[in-house]
Amino acid sequence: MNHLDYISDLGFTTVWPTPVLTNDMYNGSYHGYAITDYYEVDPRFGTLADYKNLAKKLHQKGMKLIMDQVANHCGLEHWWMKDLPFDDWVNNQKNYEENINNWDYKTNINSNHRRTTNQDLYASKVDRKGNNEGWFVATMPDLNQRNPFMAKYIIQNSIWWIETLGLGGIRQDTYPYPDKDFMANWAGSIMKEYPNFSIVGEEWSYNPLLVGYWQKGAKNKDGYKSNLKSTMDFPMQKAIIEGINEEETWGTGLVKIYEGLANDFHYATPKDIMVFLDNHDENRMFTALNEDVVKAKMALSYLLMLPRIPQIYYGTEILMDDTANPGDHGLIRTDFPGGFKGGKINAFTQEGLSDNQKSMQNFVSKVLNYRKNSDAIQEGKTKHFAPFMNTYFLFRSIENETVVHIINKNDKPITIDLKRYKEVGLNGKKLKNIITGEDFIWEDKINLKEKGSIILTTKSIF
Repeated sequence: MNHLDYISDLGFTTVWPTPVLTNDMYNGSYHGYAITDYYEVDPRFGTLADYKNLAKKLHQKGMKLIMDQVANHCGLEHWWMKDLPFDDWVNNQKNYEENINNWDYKTNINSNHRRTTNQDLYASKVDRKGNNEGWFVATMPDLNQRNPFMAKYIIQNSIWWIETLGLGGIRQDTYPYPDKDFMANWAGSIMKEYPNFSIVGEEWSYNPLLVGYWQKGAKNKDGYKSNLKSTMDFPMQKAIIEGINEEETWGTGLVKIYEGLANDFHYATPKDIMVFLDNHDENRMFTALNEDVVKAKMALSYLLMLPRIPQIYYGTEILMDDTANPGDHGLIRTDFPGGFKGGKINAFTQEGLSDNQKSMQNFVSKVLNYRKNSDAIQEGKTKHFAPFMNTYFLFRSIENETVVHIINKNDKPITIDLKRYKEVGLNGKKLKNIITGEDFIWEDKINLKEKGSIILTTKSIF
């Protein structure tokens, strides 16, 4: 609440905290995903009044609050686990109750994590059950949404939070793990009440076929209708990181990004999908890109030009990393250097930041603030050209505005013949560089002096 100006000034419109509900677990639940009371704010964060005040202050700035919810599982220390109200309130309940006094966390109770069983035409019943009824981990009981009282509880809880906080959206954790018919009913119940609402489901898969399956409007062979507006674009995240990192060959490098975006033919509404480069579960972008500032700007600027809803993880704008031990969740989720007692860095004021960190922070601000006022990026048509001479051109166009994004992976200066892109219709037009403010006349060629990304616009913004 104290730093919403910082977030807003950077150009963000929405804030997504990971769960802030009570997680009264003995250990391993600092992340918030083992909830022990679905109606209580964790007192370590504050009170319900504080949560409501956060939402209010965001609304006053024209911003939205996303709530991270968990319909699949709760924490083992949830109060109902002490006196379960039905014999099928959680999945594998009998197995749990028989072992409750000798619980060694080795009982065959956990999910097999075979999420493809939701779509697999040939999946066995035992494999499907292993995914949808297994516990996520031994400390997170799997909720049985086939119990009508549990189903109603989860739906009513979601609607209560929407009303209480005036939520702008929900991010639903572990979307492919619960009963999928219930999830369609859950999403449908919410969207019936709030037709303009948005729900993002987490399908942690790098296969676009699986990601697209869950989106509303998908032409699924089994007839499944999800009612879910958005899914998380793990395939594009992987393609961007690999495409920026790899050497340029016929099948590696920028072609992975190009072909990744070409997969949009599979999605019902690509512009509603949430794309990202890092989050609380993934390596930080700067580490994934080998702590290369130029690569980081390439990746992030491309992300923000896509026909998608972009999500940026806190601290990405100041190049936070987990390089000391890649993949370590403690490092990935490190405290933001916000001038806390004893700290030498205050990223809110740029005190103590390196030149590279300041440069990235300013870069993010310029691109995001342009993006949120750009009709071409938000609603325009997309056209891209196959990678050529270690470069990749992407165009977003709408009436009276065209935005050009260029990735150049050449270490030495290069001249590109622009006649290759004549169908875009920019010949003779004046464009501005969003970052530098420099003018450029689109004629026969462009001289790319150094490795990096360039964003040009026909819109007068300075």
